[in-house]
Amino acid sequence: MLFGVATEGGPTDTAGLAAFESHAGKKVSLYGDYRSFYYDPNFPTAAADAVRSRGEMPMITWEPWDPRSGSASQPAYSLAAIASGAHDALISRWASQVKAWGQPLWLRFAHEMNGDWYPWAEKVNGNRPGDYVAAWRHVHDVFQRAGVTNVTWVWSPNVLMPNTPSLASLYPGDAYVDRLGVDGYNWGGASWQSFDSVFGATLAELHRLSSKPIVIGETASSEVGGSKAQWIQQFFAGMAKDPSIKAFVWFNLKKEADWRIESSAAAQQAFSVGVADSRYRAG
Repeated sequence: MLFGVATEGGPTDTAGLAAFESHAGKKVSLYGDYRSFYYDPNFPTAAADAVRSRGEMPMITWEPWDPRSGSASQPAYSLAAIASGAHDALISRWASQVKAWGQPLWLRFAHEMNGDWYPWAEKVNGNRPGDYVAAWRHVHDVFQRAGVTNVTWVWSPNVLMPNTPSLASLYPGDAYVDRLGVDGYNWGGASWQSFDSVFGATLAELHRLSSKPIVIGETASSEVGGSKAQWIQQFFAGMAKDPSIKAFVWFNLKKEADWRIESSAAAQQAFSVGVADSRYRAG
């Protein structure tokens, strides 16, 4: 099972990653990186090289939008625009550059599509039912036509929420997906949730959808409202019960909350004890 992280400084910030690994007590084997169509017209070869040189697998979350505004209303990046080929020059360039790079890469395209906070969600930006599957298949087909064989495609919804499209309606199909993903956080406060409360229903739905291996693409817990150390213990215990989970990425940033394992000594200790298990492969 791959043990992964996303850190504030990104894949080339070796000092920041080393600090996390020191706190965790183990080197990571999977690194979560984030790239957008707007800021990254080219595949980030240098960053991917940095990840591979440390013995880690790079997993790029590839986001079709302009993140400067943070708005989900971006017609230029609608799902229909992607599926119709409006961004094929960029997608084809990435495909050829990824192929030339030649190393194994996990590509998590347009994640959390069952929410409403990104332009590629079907509930916003003029998108309609069926558009997400069409866009995903189109991007996948561009890579396939280019002869790219070193990409593992990770389809990664958010955990289930009320009044959102069904995962089945957003799933491109086993022929287009190599790993099932899921993102989920314990936001804390009055809505404190256990690992099972965060992930249980979604994991069950993923098992009904496909037998593909599962990746927890993003996760973390707040300190506010309960014991983060206990939540981390539940997290490792929960993953151990599901052999389909083959990788996870801890979102080790201070953003909407302090998601870092270093947010308290107790949280850090719980994480280092949990990840010390031999099932989690070191980089």
